[in-house]
Amino acid sequence: MNTHLKHALPAWIWFAGLTLVFVILYAPILSALVFSFSVDRFPSLDITRFSTKWYAQVFADARMLEALKNSLTIALSTALVATTLGFAAAYADFRFRFFGQRMVLALALLPPTVPIVVLSLAMLAFFSRIGLSGTVGSIIVAHVVVATPFAMAICRLRLEQLPREFETAAQNLGATPGQALRLIVLPHAAPAIGAAALIAFAVSLDEYAIAWFVGGLEQTVPVTVLNTLQGQVDPTIHVIGTLAFAATLSLVFAAQMLLLRSTKSHKNKEVSP
Repeated sequence: MNTHLKHALPAWIWFAGLTLVFVILYAPILSALVFSFSVDRFPSLDITRFSTKWYAQVFADARMLEALKNSLTIALSTALVATTLGFAAAYADFRFRFFGQRMVLALALLPPTVPIVVLSLAMLAFFSRIGLSGTVGSIIVAHVVVATPFAMAICRLRLEQLPREFETAAQNLGATPGQALRLIVLPHAAPAIGAAALIAFAVSLDEYAIAWFVGGLEQTVPVTVLNTLQGQVDPTIHVIGTLAFAATLSLVFAAQMLLLRSTKSHKNKEVSP
């Protein structure tokens, strides 16, 4: 008996549609990659010669290096704080039952759904009132607000795979709540915590709207790129775009690998006698 699912449309139509989606998504990125190695100042399909001079120019630009330093500092701080808060919130939602729990969960996951301009203006007004606007700290706080829901969601999905009886059994055998958390929950959630940190890092590294509003003179790489585009056509933009895409893709890929390995390990433990 043929158990394969039959579709209303032929397979080649689905394949063609999928190919078209990938072309639309990645053609601009691939073109930026090609143009980043072109010796010509203005992008053109008639490329005369390939060169790495624009890469050398980017790494020799003091303004861009300062922006990169700010971006890495902000992204690392955001990843650390957002992952810590995200795991704590995920564990609280997993471990405890309290009045208004669903409302608290909805509010915790709300920031990414707010229009970015509205969120940016609200943060600018708040930071200006408390005297924090225009500093690296304000960008870190703002990015933590945006990245924490992603970290929480990743950790919460992983904790859902942990039987609640494990902690109870550990405490019945003499472990304190802290020991049960350290010896049972954290090792189980470690892959998700690592993936959450990578995703939070990527979210902070790529974000520019909030950083542009609240950062002032403290510019990140996306903000510096935006300011460069407003003044002139600079071929180094293709280089920065290529490097940024490669970094983000690497972070997301590493996070996905961590989650896939942890899921596979969990399934193997379920089927093993």
